[in-house]
Amino acid sequence: MQHIESAQLYSDSQYRFDYVAKFMDFGEEDIKAIEAVADKVRPLVPVVVDAVYAKLFQFDVTKKHFVPKNEGFEGVAPTSLEDLTLDHPQIKFRKDFLSKYLYKILSGPYDERFLRYLDWVAKIHTDTPEKKSKINVDYIHINALMGFVESTLVGGLLSLQLDRETESKALLAFNKLLWIQNDYFAKYYCNPATVHDANVLVKKSEGCLTNPASIVPLAVGVLAGALGVYYYFRRI
Repeated sequence: MQHIESAQLYSDSQYRFDYVAKFMDFGEEDIKAIEAVADKVRPLVPVVVDAVYAKLFQFDVTKKHFVPKNEGFEGVAPTSLEDLTLDHPQIKFRKDFLSKYLYKILSGPYDERFLRYLDWVAKIHTDTPEKKSKINVDYIHINALMGFVESTLVGGLLSLQLDRETESKALLAFNKLLWIQNDYFAKYYCNPATVHDANVLVKKSEGCLTNPASIVPLAVGVLAGALGVYYYFRRI
């Protein structure tokens, strides 16, 4: 049995990744599985991006985050939800950002720099003192979005009609990788003060990942995702 330093999980990003990746059995074979289908998946990226933003525009609580001017965007920001459309220049700017992210997870290399990138993607959406961006998205929306991205990506992969072994390995690999990204988000949501959508009072003991026992929901989610893909292939 391997010993894990609980406190180090919250202070050392590399240590945290190593633990989560090992727990999920994410490794070289998964990277090879992603690389094997990357060229076929890349043409699907614009479709995934359009689907994601169409979904985000279905709810005011998610759409509102795209009204403030984005850091790095040099055009004129929208003035209201009604003024914001899917073809607005700022949304094109945001779509380009998401496209680059998806291309990045398809191309790697999956090294320490890649892990810092996943961490940065999480940090810029959250209320942390170090970041310049004023965009703060509550975790409920991030979690829902990650689930939608995964289901959309899975649908795209299934549409490619790959051979069964290649398809199953790729689905499992993407499932693990997106759960790893979700954990990078989760580690920045440990402070109840970062809830922005409502006046939510959270007891100190009910905070996010503030104690070793609270890693269990993550583990259960990872296991559920993996089993879901596994049993899908058992049925067909």
